[in-house]
Amino acid sequence: MSDSKKFGKLYLIPNVLSDDNTDDFIPEMVKRMVHHIDRFVVENEKDARALIKKLKLEKPQNELNFWKLDEHTPESEIGNLLIALENGQDAGIITDAGLPCIADPGSLLVALAHRKDIEVVPLPGSSSILLTLMGSGLNGQSFAFNGYIPVDKAQRAKRIQFLEQLALKGQTQIFMEAPYRNNALLADVLQNCKPNLRLCIGCDLTSNKSFIRTKTIGDWKKEMPDLHKKPVIFIIGI
Repeated sequence: MSDSKKFGKLYLIPNVLSDDNTDDFIPEMVKRMVHHIDRFVVENEKDARALIKKLKLEKPQNELNFWKLDEHTPESEIGNLLIALENGQDAGIITDAGLPCIADPGSLLVALAHRKDIEVVPLPGSSSILLTLMGSGLNGQSFAFNGYIPVDKAQRAKRIQFLEQLALKGQTQIFMEAPYRNNALLADVLQNCKPNLRLCIGCDLTSNKSFIRTKTIGDWKKEMPDLHKKPVIFIIGI
C-alpha cells in the first residue's frame, strides 16, 4: 500500500442551497478549509467563485486554480484532476449546491482517490434531500433516493407506480425533477398514486421562502402548489 502521507487531501466542500442566510448555513470548518485550499475541482466555476467570494477568501481569486468536473467530463480525464494531490497539495471539490457527490458529479474522482490511497475528507453542510426527509414525518429508517424521474410521460407513470409499490411496503422514496418540470411531475404523481399515500414536498430549502409539507395525495389534489422553477424534493411514503 502507498504511503498516503505524501499525498494531499481531497476535501468535499458543500455549497449553500440558497443565497439567503449564507452565514447561517456554512460551518466554520468549511470556511477554514476554503481559506486553506487554492485548488478546486468544480461543476461550475461561476458558482464556485460565488461561494468563495461569500466566504471572503483572503487571497485574490486570480491566484486560485479551477478544474471542471461535470456529467460531460470524459472518464479518461478524471485521473488528471488528482495530479495536485499526488504532488502533496490539498484540493477541494465544490458542488453547485448542497453536498458534493450526492445527486451531483464527483463520485468518480472520489473513487479514484480511494484507489490511490488519497485521503478523502467530507465537510459538513446542508442537503435538500436529507433536510426534506428529516422534516417529512415519513420513515427515516428505510429510504431510497432515486434521482431524476424519466421525462417521457409513459415511462414516468410506470416509474412513479413502481416507487409507490416500494413506498407501500415501508421504504420511503425520494426523487426530484428539473425545476421547470416540477409542476408536470407533481401532476403525474397525483394522477398515478393512491389517495391515501403521503407526499412530502420540500421547496426552496434554507431560503426565506422555504417550506416542507406532507399531505395525502387526496389532500394535495385539493390545492396544488406552484413549484415552477423552484428547487424541490419529492418524497412518498406511508
